[in-house]
Amino acid sequence: MLVAIRDNLDDPSVRDIVGYSVYPDPDKLDRTIDAYKSDDRLEIYGYEAEGELIGIIGIRMNESGELKIEHIAIAPDFRGLGYGRGLVLETIERKSPAKLIAETDEEAVDFYRNIGFEIESLGESYPGVERFKCVYVVEPD
Repeated sequence: MLVAIRDNLDDPSVRDIVGYSVYPDPDKLDRTIDAYKSDDRLEIYGYEAEGELIGIIGIRMNESGELKIEHIAIAPDFRGLGYGRGLVLETIERKSPAKLIAETDEEAVDFYRNIGFEIESLGESYPGVERFKCVYVVEPD
């Protein structure tokens, strides 16, 4: 179940899961949390299962109906169980974007591919690290 968590960003359990989306970088985590608190164009939602926060998705919708996934993470104990897919699909249902866009690395590109995103290589952002643009066009009902 998707729940708004903007008012709970200082909660340690929320910070832990947001932290998975910015790798082990405390300064980047603080900047990310501050951005969600201060930028009204950013939205952040938690994903709950059995009353426990197990994932987050941070998004930004532009004027043309494109929704960019800024951050997404599932707690390690719950990965590979379909919760990430559920997070993306519930976000589509709630926000009704024309398309979703995400940028990711090689480690996560198959996650997006398996949901139905089209994948385009952006090349190496720095030596040895290839980035990918992932686009999902939402079919109107």
